[in-house]
Formats: sequence, structure tokens, C-alpha cells
Amino acid sequence: MKKENRRLAQERRAAERKLLERKKRRNKILKIAVPVLIIAILIIVIIVDSVRNSQNTAEDPASSTSETTAESTAEPTEAPSLQTDASLTVEDGDTVNIDYVGTVDGTEFDGGSTGGMGTDLTIGSGLYIDDFEDQLVGSHPGDEVEVTVTFPEDYGKEDLNGKEAVFDVTVNGIYE
Repeated sequence: MKKENRRLAQERRAAERKLLERKKRRNKILKIAVPVLIIAILIIVIIVDSVRNSQNTAEDPASSTSETTAESTAEPTEAPSLQTDASLTVEDGDTVNIDYVGTVDGTEFDGGSTGGMGTDLTIGSGLYIDDFEDQLVGSHPGDEVEVTVTFPEDYGKEDLNGKEAVFDVTVNGIYE
């Protein structure tokens, strides 16, 4: 009986060692796999976002017309070109290309920057918050403008609701 108890104890300890080794291996794999998976997801999100942005900026304004006939005699119009002449002035209705970095209480916030990629904005369209667009009127290509806005209480992002934000905006040019 004594020998059998010793053998059972040895088998139990061996099984416990195997289980412990499996746990260690699993933890080691997880320590590597989880960060790699997170990085892969972030890369995919960045790629998808950049593809969406490039599709939005590359859309042809004429493609939204309802019908185009082969018999149309209208001459093709040139796409507007970005003018960077500093003597031009941003006016209501102009389409401008801008870069911006937004901060709340001196800290940049998620989604508050163009990341140097530039974005097109039609002044007076009301697409941007508060009076963001109005504060660009009168500026010139190359100007850096500080735009101050207040997010609505129901903006939808807990950390921005009702907060004042400051955007450092660079006017890259005006489309003509």
C-alpha cells in the first residue's frame, strides 16, 4: 500500500507539473500574441481610414450629377486648382484646404487633427462645429489661425461635451 501511495503521489505531482508548464506556455504565447494582434488591428484601421480619406478627396464632383448624355455639348470644365498666393483672401463660399490640430485644456484629442494630411472645407457649409468656418474668413493662404470653439453639451463624446477647444489651423490654399 505504501508503494502504491508513493506512485500515486508521484503521478499527481507529474500531472501538476505538466499543467503548470502548459499554463506557462499559454501565458508566454499570450504575452506575444496579444500585442501583435493589437498592432495588426491598428494597422488595418489606419489603412482603412486612409483609403476612405483618399476616396473622399478623390471623388469627382461631376459624378454626382443624375444624368449625363453622350449628346451633351457642354465643354468639360477644369477641376479647381489649389491657389497658394498669399494675396488671396478666404471668403464665404470659398473652398479651402486646411490642416489643423485641436486641443482641449492644452491636450490634443482624438479626431481633432488632420495629421498633416490636409482637408478641404467649403466656408459657410456648416460642416464644422460652432463658428469654426467663420473664423477663417479674412485669412490668407499660408496663414496660421487660432480658432476657438465650444463643443455642444450633447456632442456625443464624453470628454468633449461642452468643452472649449482651440484649433491651430494652417490655411494651405484656396481652390479657384
